[in-house]
Amino acid sequence: MEARLVRMDGGAAAATRQLKVGGVTPFSATDYPGQLSAVVFVQGCPWRCGYCHNPHLQARPANSPMPWQHVMALLERRVGLIDAVVFSGGEPTIDPALAGAMRQARALGFKVGLHTACIYPERLAEVLPLIDWVGFDIKAPFAQYAGITGAPDSGEQAQACARLIVDSGVDYECRTTIHPTLLRPRDIVALAGTLAGMGVTNYVLQEFRPQGCNDAALKAHAQPGYPGHDVVAQVEALFPASRCAGRIDPGQDLGSDPWV
Repeated sequence: MEARLVRMDGGAAAATRQLKVGGVTPFSATDYPGQLSAVVFVQGCPWRCGYCHNPHLQARPANSPMPWQHVMALLERRVGLIDAVVFSGGEPTIDPALAGAMRQARALGFKVGLHTACIYPERLAEVLPLIDWVGFDIKAPFAQYAGITGAPDSGEQAQACARLIVDSGVDYECRTTIHPTLLRPRDIVALAGTLAGMGVTNYVLQEFRPQGCNDAALKAHAQPGYPGHDVVAQVEALFPASRCAGRIDPGQDLGSDPWV
């Protein structure tokens, strides 16, 4: 997604519980399927996945890099030009002000989308009633999660979030980024089977790409086209009703690429 990321300098948030924003993409045709959207990048993520392509959004600063009132002014100017606002990151559910920000976006007449790595089940449950579509990242078989995220118990958190999304009835896309040093072919098939058993019906495999990734080893050992057609066919067979099961998507790890 080659979109321009607008950054605005700003001081401390004007009020408590104001969303901490690292930047905004004013226009995107790819971050919410079938909808033109603006993408708000929430600052902060507790996980340290090696293939993250927005590592500059991982830190959680005391003050918002971009004041929320500037974001709202931008969104007001986009009324009638776009259909939706997508909250991405970082990890949007890290921010206790997310629900309030979503309500403000809805008040302008926008649909609301969410990109999440499935980290905070309770916070996700709070905002799901405000969401029209969610793209969520499932990184590995749940027992293997810590090897990717660097966080103990992260697999349990992701599994709980995935169940919440599937049970909510909200439209969604579930995605897994594929890299040969992180997921073996049998891991990919096993994960797909687990997700199908949980009721996931819309599933996409995303090919690793090096843009923005700070992990030299992952970049050095990337294999274009991995995991191959045989594995993709096995995944497709598990999701017969999906409109995109087994698709090898050139995108990666939920969200637009931030362009400065």
